Amino acid sequence: MAYRVGVDIGGTFTDFCAFDDETNQLHTLKVLSTPDRPGSEVMTGIAALHERYGVVPSSIEYFTHGTTVGVNTVIQRKGVRLALFTTENFVDVLEVARLKMPDPYSLHSRRPEPLITKERVFPVRERLRADGREDLPVDEASVLAALDGARARGAEGIVVALINAYRNPAHEHQVKAIVERAAPGLPVFCSSDVWSIIREYERTTTAVIHGYVQPRVSHYLTSLQRALAEVGVPAEPLVTKSNGGVMSAELGKSACVQMILSGTAAGVIGASFVARLSGFTNTMSLDIGGTSADVAFIRDGMPQYGVGEVIGEFPIYIPSVAVTSIGAGGGSIAWVDELGVLKVGPESAGSTPGPACYGRGGERPTITDAFVALGYIGQFDLGYSAITIDVERARQALRTVADPIGRTVEETAQAIIDIAVSGMYMEVSKLVSHYGMDPRDFAMQAFGGAGPMMACFLARELGMANVVVPPTPGVLSALGGLIADIKNDFISTVFIELDDSVTGRIRDGFAELERQAVHWLREEQHYQGDYRLVYSADMRYRGQSFEIECTLDAGDVAAGNVAGMAEAFHREHEQVYEHADREAPVQIINLRMVIVGLSPKPRIPATEPVDAQAEPERSIEVFVDGTRQPIPIYAREKLRAGHRLDGPCVIAQSDCTTCVPGGYAGRVDRFGNLVLTFGAAGAGLGEGGN
Repeated sequence: MAYRVGVDIGGTFTDFCAFDDETNQLHTLKVLSTPDRPGSEVMTGIAALHERYGVVPSSIEYFTHGTTVGVNTVIQRKGVRLALFTTENFVDVLEVARLKMPDPYSLHSRRPEPLITKERVFPVRERLRADGREDLPVDEASVLAALDGARARGAEGIVVALINAYRNPAHEHQVKAIVERAAPGLPVFCSSDVWSIIREYERTTTAVIHGYVQPRVSHYLTSLQRALAEVGVPAEPLVTKSNGGVMSAELGKSACVQMILSGTAAGVIGASFVARLSGFTNTMSLDIGGTSADVAFIRDGMPQYGVGEVIGEFPIYIPSVAVTSIGAGGGSIAWVDELGVLKVGPESAGSTPGPACYGRGGERPTITDAFVALGYIGQFDLGYSAITIDVERARQALRTVADPIGRTVEETAQAIIDIAVSGMYMEVSKLVSHYGMDPRDFAMQAFGGAGPMMACFLARELGMANVVVPPTPGVLSALGGLIADIKNDFISTVFIELDDSVTGRIRDGFAELERQAVHWLREEQHYQGDYRLVYSADMRYRGQSFEIECTLDAGDVAAGNVAGMAEAFHREHEQVYEHADREAPVQIINLRMVIVGLSPKPRIPATEPVDAQAEPERSIEVFVDGTRQPIPIYAREKLRAGHRLDGPCVIAQSDCTTCVPGGYAGRVDRFGNLVLTFGAAGAGLGEGGN
């Protein structure tokens, strides 16, 4: 047998999906994450796959892996000590940033301290003009002086980010060569090599984050390659990327900035796959793990993309799946502040020690403990037997916050859930307002270990009629990595007025991007299969400060159809801002191209639905509406296509628990998705779910 395996490491659990290419079976698994020993959970999981399902390591021919090593390095500020070399008189680029405050409504709001502080920023005497022509050559003495200053301050690596390097990288490369001659072995990172974009702050901060995490990411990926080889896995590991694709682990060592958001992106790719199967092609994905909740919007079955996603406290300007963290996870800790007010998060119990109910040393109450105390969790195997729920430990932890506020354990548990849902509601409301969307036009797609546990409560507050829970929601991010395509982005800054005189430049620019893209796919990724190209451009009206990325028709580019390209921008501007000026001149700032090498996808067969009410396993006592009531609990593995059920109830499975409040009616669609509908307003199933 030949297997394809996807792995996603989260804050509490590491998820595995193993797909058998011959039998079309999908095996899933969770093991506890080991943040103190990153990577060891992968080996534990591979051994468990062998023991539980007979997946022999030598039969794993395709291996994808989502990792949080890069993003955690930034969040925890545990990266390499860097120095920054900039053009003389531009040493404040990281300090000035974009002059935006994290919270414009707080008088105490402060911008975070840069990853490279002022005393490790050094000027280099050189200058390129805006068109890339040399104005002042690189002064070698100033480079050597900067190097001496960097060494004196303990720099372990150098980032070179010079003005207008996006137009011409020659000066950055000269500086790098000088440093490498004078200090062999000292890592040097050029901003034009990391991501060559216009605007010095965006290019510089992206390069800084890349240099900051590169040594740790490279070491981690090398260790992973070695460990997989030692246990007999023949597949060259692939890593998921921020843009929803995958690349080889070897390339990831030098292009690690491209995988900084790999875990969250993989979840959205998995959600998009399920959305197309279910027929709910416009969905809001809700991925709740142990430490955070991430939201993304899927339109017409495709995820939305953007730049400027925030990593820890810093934006990064590589193309990525648009995912926004909105707050609490299952391990978020409840506490009482000095005024006696109950709060939830942002601190999380993570996997060590984890929620109190896990019995691993945790003593502070979490959201998961609240669900345990109410009776929703603890009635069924959880986490593939990786943990055993201890109800009394959960109750003891909750008493530490219940007593100070004068509530019972059950009342406090319900209040914790209500507070968490309220916080999520507020953040999602901000998000949909930002995108100009109405959540009532979307179905909620719940996954992650805690997503189905909280989804119905949040969807009800948002007015979203339908909640879709995939067959294996707790490991959907691992599935997303498994089905992700080999994918990369290419960019070229042109800064031109869109008119008939520039059609040749546009064609030539895209031709060069295509050459780079195909070379990357064939020579660096060693992929010889079919691929597709996506053409787009960053465009704006003359006088605007920022651009909108617009997808372009390849035929319009080839034919030099200026009107067609301009209309693509007008339509996108209208979509975003509800107006367009078709008489105004249009500028193209950047040409973009995405190359996608198609990976094989699991074939999920549809099942002929039955017309029957699902049979519960038994009745359990749950605290609902102020009293303990008996409600049914269903085993997810026994639900078949067409089965119906009504809330309140609990659906239990090894990778998560789905909590269904009263007022919801559920039905299993032909692909095993559980569709939960609140009231009669959203009774229609998606096209694929009928």
